[in-house]
Amino acid sequence: MLQQHPQKLSLTSISGAVTLRYQAYEMIKRSILAMDIYSGAAEIRLEENQIARDLGVSRTPVREAMTLLEQEGLVRSVPRRGLFVARKTKRELIEMITVWAALEGMAAHLAATRADDGDLAELGTFFDAFPSSHSADRLDDYADANIAFHQAIIRLGGCNLMVEMTANLFVHVRAIRTLSIHQEGRIDRSVREHASIIAALRARDADRAATLVRDHALGLADHVNAHWALPELDWDESRPATGLCLKP
Repeated sequence: MLQQHPQKLSLTSISGAVTLRYQAYEMIKRSILAMDIYSGAAEIRLEENQIARDLGVSRTPVREAMTLLEQEGLVRSVPRRGLFVARKTKRELIEMITVWAALEGMAAHLAATRADDGDLAELGTFFDAFPSSHSADRLDDYADANIAFHQAIIRLGGCNLMVEMTANLFVHVRAIRTLSIHQEGRIDRSVREHASIIAALRARDADRAATLVRDHALGLADHVNAHWALPELDWDESRPATGLCLKP
């Protein structure tokens, strides 16, 4: 069931030698990346005045930060409506997942050849608390573990640029993974595929690990294509927007 309550950016006051624009950019971006932006039908509005108050700065660095975030595709400016966290259409999501599949597949290939044995062994611990016969009873917890697992594969690839490139993609891919895991039958497939990925990585079978990770992500794209239910984003004036109540 879609959540209807407003989502909130978790922000604290900023200060120090680093430019206010950069600090505001980092704080707002980190908060957006932590949000589940597809959990409700309403768009997530970003109010510059409120954000400036929460950060303890003027509107100027916030406005400059928003410009940078819009250039990165995390924020969207809608004429006569304001600023919103950017959400993607079904087609855009499938394209993003396809790009993610390529990057994570390469990360898995690198991890199989570069990562320490201990780091690869630790991948299995993400799901120790979720035996397959009971996983469906703890879907939210499993979804969190699932996200952490895929982030770990990217990280274990040992390529910092790949980590940076996937950061902005992940705000969307993570949300879709979280939504899809709640749909019937998806979790059983997820459990089986994760076990195969972990086995290939531990066996140092780089080609198999890369193929399994890539196909796992492309399976998510197929799932989105078949089951995506949220309305396409046309920025119709009749569609509601959820105003953010920001935490200090």
